[in-house]
Amino acid sequence: MSVTTIRASSWGSLFNCAYQWEFVHILGHRSPGSPRSQLGTAIHASTAAFDASRINGSGFSAFDTAELFVHTLRNPDFDVDWRGADITLAQAEATGLKLHTMYCNEISPRYDFVAIELTTKPLEIDCGNGVIVRLTGQLDRARICKSGDGVGIADVKTGGAAVSKGVAKTGSHAAQIGTYEILYEHTTGEPVTAEAHIIGLKTRGAPEAGVGEIRGAKQMMVGTEEFPGLIQIGAEMLRTGLFPPNPQSFTCSAKYCPRWSTCPYHT
Repeated sequence: MSVTTIRASSWGSLFNCAYQWEFVHILGHRSPGSPRSQLGTAIHASTAAFDASRINGSGFSAFDTAELFVHTLRNPDFDVDWRGADITLAQAEATGLKLHTMYCNEISPRYDFVAIELTTKPLEIDCGNGVIVRLTGQLDRARICKSGDGVGIADVKTGGAAVSKGVAKTGSHAAQIGTYEILYEHTTGEPVTAEAHIIGLKTRGAPEAGVGEIRGAKQMMVGTEEFPGLIQIGAEMLRTGLFPPNPQSFTCSAKYCPRWSTCPYHT
């Protein structure tokens, strides 16, 4: 039997460019961290601390948890080269503090959170032909919240185009959210019945926050009698060892893809 461990956060990139995904997640090659990804990491750390304080009753303010944002931004866990970046450390700090405050004061109070970044039990899925996919990992940056419809996933996403006209972009996040829903149900035994929310925080231009909804994400992953789920399709790639390239991918460049220099599928 062949067991392949796949983190929820990587599913979307598998179908963006499987050839790139294989190089990163199977062969273990990664690009250095970028200043903008470090900005996102810092925002996630400080907003998660704020939400956790709401759950445990410690009542930290936006000002209290902003210190964690600054510390995380300035002390990355990996190499970040600010030289030649399209944003300076000072600009990133100013943008991040505005978004952190916006999130804490305007977005977080809308939700009744019950868990932050829940660590899940691994789930092994027998896909046939000797292929087992093990879904694993923390619900990275995700919040579990209760609503009138039950329990749902709320996931924070940062980026230069994370929000458009006041609404968070959701199109590229459904596979990750669907995997989160599967793992949450497997870990807790509690069904996810509410729609998922993407909480977008725009890091380029004027800081902006917005929320977008995702429905049917788990169905996309597991499929129906009429169409295969993404898990089954991904398992077929793993079984055959064939990971199709995508020369039209938005990450098909030396900036984003560590396989770009040796990839024969782009011009």
